[in-house]
Amino acid sequence: MVTATFRFYEELNDFLAPVRRKQEFAVPCARAATTKHMIEALGVPHTEVELILVNGESVDFSRQLEDGDRVAVYPRFEALDVTPLLRLRERPLREPRFVADAHLGGLARMLRMLGFDTLYDNHYHDDAIVDICAHDGRIVLTRDRELLKRRPVTHGCYVHALKSEQQLREIVERLDLARSARPFTLCLHCNTPLRPVDKASVLDRLPPRVQILYDHFSTCDACGRVYWEGSHWRNMRRLLDGVLPNEDAGGTE
Repeated sequence: MVTATFRFYEELNDFLAPVRRKQEFAVPCARAATTKHMIEALGVPHTEVELILVNGESVDFSRQLEDGDRVAVYPRFEALDVTPLLRLRERPLREPRFVADAHLGGLARMLRMLGFDTLYDNHYHDDAIVDICAHDGRIVLTRDRELLKRRPVTHGCYVHALKSEQQLREIVERLDLARSARPFTLCLHCNTPLRPVDKASVLDRLPPRVQILYDHFSTCDACGRVYWEGSHWRNMRRLLDGVLPNEDAGGTE
């Protein structure tokens, strides 16, 4: 029987049984068990892991465990560039394109509000999400641990928070998205880029009050919606100010 000692760091401990959090613990491993197999058997989706050290050496998910191995498992690093050490993926989990599962519609809309390409459909099944991730190289956002354990899902985040605004803050902080945000540049409904338009070209689509009060407009060529800086925009701006306090971006309604 092979026995290995594991130690998980930072937020990865949230996936473990309480008695195993923030400490080393020994685990009997199946014959020919790999690091990926054991990490996920302990409850941690492989997409949450950025770096694995076995006996101090960086390894990939296919490394078979041997008796006496000491395994340290780390999440994404925010303040330290560990790219030279990476063995798990070709690049860190920083590509800001997403696909959200059917339970995260509010989060998907808010990420679009920040300008991040986010696919979402409340009819998406797990297989469809896996296919999108594999084909487009998107980060899967979900509260389903088992979805993140699917082998083709190379990039993903387990969303801990329950409310949309808290979920947005969590993802922005975990993936360091603030510097990449371009608020109010995507259609909240279609996820396609908005373009500025002259008021005259959309005048017949505007409510009478809007025709009088506003002069700057954007439109979505996919769905035809027109956006302006009205009360809805101001409400969204206040929300974003809490997430991006140093940002000073324009927007749409």
